[in-house]
Amino acid sequence: MAVWFISRHQGAIDWIQQQGIHIDHFIEHLDLDAIQAGDTVIGTLPIHLAAQVCEKEAAFYFLSVNVRFEQRGTELTAEELTAQGARLIPYHIQQL
Repeated sequence: MAVWFISRHQGAIDWIQQQGIHIDHFIEHLDLDAIQAGDTVIGTLPIHLAAQVCEKEAAFYFLSVNVRFEQRGTELTAEELTAQGARLIPYHIQQL
């Protein structure tokens, strides 16, 4: 059972490393073929990919951040993510 962190943003990588969570794999792009039942996937995936993670019986945690309008498209630091209440929220997503 592996823990995957999916992000291309250095601030998000720095933030998760400050949370005391063991991460086995840091990757910029999700390869669904690598995910196995029992794995944990953490990141900000599009809903259809998050659903496919859950379909594989892996856990999905969404990195939730309240990004202000003027920050959209900018790189946030770990400190900015913390200040804006970044948190991990578990979801089980299923296509109906």
